[in-house]
Formats: sequence, structure tokens, C-alpha cells
Amino acid sequence: MKSWKTRAARCRTIWRSKLLKNLSSYDVLNPNDPHSPNKASLGESFSDTLLVSDSLFERQSLGNFENVGEANKFFPNGEFDIIDKERYELLSVARSHLVKGNLASDKKNDVKNPTDGMKGKKNHHREDGDYPEEGRSSKQSVVSADDSEPQEMFDKVLLCQAEHHHREWESCTPHCSMKREETEQLQQNRQPKGSKTNRSKRQNKDEEGVDLTTMLNQCAQAVASYEQGTASELLKKIRQHSSPHGHATQRLAHYFANGLEARLTGVGTPSFSPLFSRQTSAAEYLLAYQVYTTSCPFKMMSQLFANRTIMKLAKNETRLHIIDFGISYGFQWPFLIQHLSERPNGPPKLHITGIELPQRGFRPRERVEETGHRLARYCAKFNVPFEYDVIAQGWETIQCEDLKIDRNELVVVNCLNRLKHIHDETVMENSPRDAVLKLIKNINPNLFIHGIINGTHNTPFFATRFKEALLHYYALFDMFEATVPREDERRMIIEREKCGRDIMNIVACEGVERFERPETYKKWQIRNVRAGLKQLPLDQEELKKVKNLYKGYHNDFRVEEDGQWILQGWKGRILRALSLWTPA
Repeated sequence: MKSWKTRAARCRTIWRSKLLKNLSSYDVLNPNDPHSPNKASLGESFSDTLLVSDSLFERQSLGNFENVGEANKFFPNGEFDIIDKERYELLSVARSHLVKGNLASDKKNDVKNPTDGMKGKKNHHREDGDYPEEGRSSKQSVVSADDSEPQEMFDKVLLCQAEHHHREWESCTPHCSMKREETEQLQQNRQPKGSKTNRSKRQNKDEEGVDLTTMLNQCAQAVASYEQGTASELLKKIRQHSSPHGHATQRLAHYFANGLEARLTGVGTPSFSPLFSRQTSAAEYLLAYQVYTTSCPFKMMSQLFANRTIMKLAKNETRLHIIDFGISYGFQWPFLIQHLSERPNGPPKLHITGIELPQRGFRPRERVEETGHRLARYCAKFNVPFEYDVIAQGWETIQCEDLKIDRNELVVVNCLNRLKHIHDETVMENSPRDAVLKLIKNINPNLFIHGIINGTHNTPFFATRFKEALLHYYALFDMFEATVPREDERRMIIEREKCGRDIMNIVACEGVERFERPETYKKWQIRNVRAGLKQLPLDQEELKKVKNLYKGYHNDFRVEEDGQWILQGWKGRILRALSLWTPA
């Protein structure tokens, strides 16, 4: 027995020494993060805090640390316990909402919760090197889209909800029963319980003498000037008045404070992916997608306009090839598949090439492949011949030969709001962004549908970028405040997993690590023309229907036209734009 214990202790010592050797050049939180000056010192002190050996791979969350002080050695910001708790409370509520609120017939149909049956399965997240962000730690199995997704809910959101919007579009009546009921329910529950006067007084009292926006800008200026003491004091004050559960400004301040803190410490900055974090399943993302499309017209209108344009163009075609740059979960396409199946002359053969940036880890194509399985099920359901190809690599490295283009098919390139994630000439001399546009031109598509996030927060000067990003995201948080209840968990998913991650990347990252790089539609106009693309006129009848549908949403949403771009915004601030192109 004694010799066995001696050998085990020796093995643990060797294992620990090898791990610490590797830590000199890798972040404890994420081995894919860029090297930072603080990492060496973190590795040197890690031997004093490492929860080695026997239980290391059995622990599933930060709650398994014996005390807060022990875990603080891993997470310099000291907020792992709060963030971790929020995430698991949020996702547990979200899953509960998914099952109880949207799958009421599960008991009859014996539909299982997507989280059921996951115990004992292999942990893929840690294996792939995609560590949770903001100090979160969890073990979750990767479950195939084929065996866990609640199909009934997917159909409700991707088919029924889109169909209702489509009927409104056709009839020019923006208040169908489904849309009206959902919007009224959101509006009734928008604010916490209590009188409007009392809520206003409580909110003013919370913010009495505190201007969070000014404090955030002052903190950013201090960070830019390397005044760490001043920045830390301001950040501490911001933390006292911000919250991910408060009103719009408090939520905004919370996520910008996270970014400032990560930039100040230089440790624990999460690796960025334009997709939701890998802990967020497609079903959970669908919850956020549902409330977003119900409360805000931006995404649904862009997708409907794009799909209807494709349907008109492919009216008599027998083969249709859609090359989707940034396909993500592919939620745009089930509606198109359904309507292609209803053509009097039968559906065309549909070929979709799903292009994404690669995921970190051993399976860079996994999520895009799951999207293909999901779309294949819809094509089988509606009897549409289907072919699907996956490309998961740097978009500027793609060649026309990789796309399997047949000149006997109608080719449509679709890219909605994702070219902002491609680096420009401020990062690399040969702009990858321009290279992708030239690739699209060389594809020679019959149509290029280009949607963009309109923003000015892409300057290399940090303080200026911070100020512009603050204005942009304030419009988004203000929009959610006006249209979705504060306690709605789906709103929290959007704010945490989308806005929060984007803000973190904008504020905490520089150089090749900063992927959030939006431009204005006028700058995209110049880029597209320079790449050899020609803008097409907008269908005025379709544009009229877009404007009419906006009447079914909050009065502060705006839609306009400028230079053959459809502009969408909130309270006068342009947030999105859409246009149609073809090779010159």
C-alpha cells in the first residue's frame, strides 16, 4: 500500500511540473488567448493554488472551490462567483422556459429536455480548448442537433412566426393576431411591478448624483493614458451603480465595466467567437432569437427581404446555390425552404454552402455541420432536394474552386451583418476584408445580398472607439428596455451572450484579437465598388411593404432609404443597412 501511494504521489508531482512548464506561455483560463505580461507571474504562483490531481477533472463549476479566496487566485477580477452564479441561474431558467413555456405538449409527446441524459457523456468543451468566458467554468456535453433539439419550438419560431410576418408583408396589414398578442404581452410586462411614478422615483434615487456614461468615458480615458490608479477607482464606483439586472444604463455600464476590467488586468480576456459561446445551445439561442424578432424588426425584416428577393429571382430556376457567408445556426433558411416547396412548378434543387469562421479546438466545423443537419431535416420535411457543403476557415483564404460552383445553377451570395468580423487594412497590409469582397466578385453571383451593422467604433484609438461604442450599444440597450421586460431571461441571453461578448472584444482587445470592426454603410459602398461590384436598385414595392411592417413595432424604430440602401435604426441612430449587388 505504501509503495502504491509513493508511486501515485510521484506521478502527481511529475504531472504538476509538466503542467506548470506549459503555463509559462499559456493563460490559465484559455490556452488560445494571446500571451500577456501577467501570464508568466501567474504561472509561477500557480503551484500554490492548483487544485491538483484527483478531483481536478471531476469538478464541474466554480462552486466546487472550497472558498472564495482560493478561487480568486485563478481569477484576478474576483468576480467569478457572481458571474458563474448568474450564468447558471440564467440558463436553468431559460431551459425551464423552453420546456414549460414553449413546449407545453411535451408531456403528451414525451419530448425530452435538451439537457436530459447528458451525464456521463464525454466533455468536449474542455477538450476543444474553448474555455468559458468571464471566469465561468462548466462541463457540458456537445449534443448533436439531430437528437436533442425541440423540433416543435424550432418550427414555431422559424416557420410559423416567419410565415405570419410574410402574410403581413403580402397583405400590408402589420397587426396580425400572433404579432399583436406577443407584442402586447411584452409591452405589458416591460417594467417591474409597481406604479410608473414609484418606479421612476426608485430609478432616480439609484442614480442620484451618478452619471454612469460620464464615468465610463472618464475611466476609458484613464485607461488610455495608463493611469491605472484613477481607472481602478472609477471602475470601483461604476461597479457600485451597475448591474446586469438593472435598467438600460446600469446594464450597459456592467458590460463595459467588464471590458475595462479585462483591459486593465490584462489577464482572462476571453477568446472571441462571432457565434454565441459554446455553452449556449441552438435551442437556447432560439429563445433569444424569438424575443428579438418579436420585439425588434431588424433581423426578421432583413431576412424576409433577402428571402423574398431570392424567391423572385429563382422563380423558374431548377437549381439554386446559396453561398452564405456567416451561416451561423442557419435560422434564415427554413422559411425559404418551405416556400420553395410550394412553387407550382416544383422546388428547385437547393445547394447551400455554409461558411463560418472556424471554432477553436479540434472540431472547427462542428456547429456549421449541425446547421446542415438541421436544414436537411427541413428539406426532407418539405421534399426539397438538398445538398450542403461546409467551409470553416479564414474567409480571405477561400478560393472559388472550394465552392463547387456549377454555372448551370443560379448562384446567390448572402452575407448579413458578418463582414464586420473580417480584419481590414488597419490590421494587415493586404486587407482580408477587401479580399473577401474580391472573392465574391470572382464568384460572379447572380445576386449578392449585403447586410451590415452600421457603426463608427472601429478606430485604432481606444478612447475614441470606446466613446463611439458606448453610443452604439446604448441605443441597443435602450431599445431592449423599451420593448422587453427587464426580468425576461431571453433578453438576458441576448445582452450577455451577444452584446456583452461584443463589448468585451471591442474594449479589451487590440490588433488581430479584435474582431468587432463595423463600418458605416457609406464606407462599405466605397469598398464594394472598389472590389468591382455594382449596386442594384431596390424593389420599391418591397420597400413599401418593409416600411408598412414597421408600423407593427415600437414607434421609435425607423426605416429609410439612402443611395439604394435600406437603413434601419432606433431613435434616429442608424444601426443596420441592407443592399443588393452584382458583379460590374
